[in-house]
Amino acid sequence: MKKLILTLGIALAVTTISNAQILPKVQVGIKGGVNLSSLSNSGSTFSSENRAGYLGGLWARFGALGFNFQPELYITSKNVDINNSNGPARNAKFTSIDVPLLLGGKIGAFGLGGRFYAGPLLSFAINKDNNFGSAVGSAARFDYKSSNFAITAGAGIDIRKISIDLRYEAGLTKQNYFDGSTNYKTRVSLFNLSLGYAFL
Repeated sequence: MKKLILTLGIALAVTTISNAQILPKVQVGIKGGVNLSSLSNSGSTFSSENRAGYLGGLWARFGALGFNFQPELYITSKNVDINNSNGPARNAKFTSIDVPLLLGGKIGAFGLGGRFYAGPLLSFAINKDNNFGSAVGSAARFDYKSSNFAITAGAGIDIRKISIDLRYEAGLTKQNYFDGSTNYKTRVSLFNLSLGYAFL
């Protein structure tokens, strides 16, 4: 009897999980969150400190056979402090519209699930004004490109219609930072944590 109950339980679990992975599903939702940005190649010459930014926008998820395609569209603020020996700390802040195109997998059942994914990200700057505070008027500048590319990867958990995601975004486009005397090539990378809600 115990073996029969155990067998039926395993069969039910396998069937439920298989259906959750195989049946096609489409979801659409909103998301919002925070990010922490940094600059690559910073070191003895100049350094960067993480500062919080925000993100908010829309996502869609198309899933079948245990795989997902998830395009997103959101506005995000990226914010970093730059320190060097040639003057006071400077704050580089820019706002962009980001479009990640993510491929990944999902496991789970009964409204609970775990996801993992990776893919390219396109970023289009809509505000490139740098706030250098007391350094305004100096020759220092951070030239953030109008169009940027990145690779992003992360993981998330789903609790019915709620999604929580943590991901890392590695910038591929080189940016130019001029401290008043020397040009540096650097890239913007960040971590972001977001909360999403599926309304469809």
